[in-house]
Amino acid sequence: MKQNVSIQIGKWVLVAVAAGLAIWLGRLVFQGDANDLRSWILSFGIWSPVIYILVYTVRPLIFFPASVLSIAGGLAFGAWMGTFYTIIGATFGAMLSFYVAKTMGKSLVRKEWTGKAGNIQSQMEQNGFFYVLLFRFIPVINFDLISYAAAFAKVRFTSFALATLIGIIPGTFAYNFLGSSFVTGNPKIIVLAIVVFIVLTVVPIVIKNQWNKKQPRDKE
Repeated sequence: MKQNVSIQIGKWVLVAVAAGLAIWLGRLVFQGDANDLRSWILSFGIWSPVIYILVYTVRPLIFFPASVLSIAGGLAFGAWMGTFYTIIGATFGAMLSFYVAKTMGKSLVRKEWTGKAGNIQSQMEQNGFFYVLLFRFIPVINFDLISYAAAFAKVRFTSFALATLIGIIPGTFAYNFLGSSFVTGNPKIIVLAIVVFIVLTVVPIVIKNQWNKKQPRDKE
């Protein structure tokens, strides 16, 4: 009994801390200067990359926009190192989301869906790596939603983690390159970054749409 009470208290404390951190980060980004988050990250000196990765890892628990944090990574560390640190943090964060969904939503994970939902669950379970990879290539799709959906659809953890690691590379670079371009202040680099961002965002969507159109033909 005491153990259950302790667990419940621990959960509420975690929720309170997450909510407080979310509010603080929200004010830091949306009510301050665009460089405030970058300045805060860099204020930790040599520990800045570690802090950035840790914040990105717990980001799903505080419902903070992944896109904003990715751009901040580019502002703080540049396109290449920002991409590297973001990939690490985002992958850990996705794994954390996956684990939380598996743990907190056991009834949904264990449930055998029927109808169209059942077909999706079956496809995700059998071809989890492919579907997660496909959705990760499209940065405009909610990052955390993919993690939760994969957990509920019984995608294997190893397939999910590997697909996430590979799939987020293009979008992560696009966001970090966009962020780093603002630091340079060079109009040409900013325009190039915007073009790269648009291309890496739109192309996966076009490919996905073309793939969806071909599916009925393949089945026939």
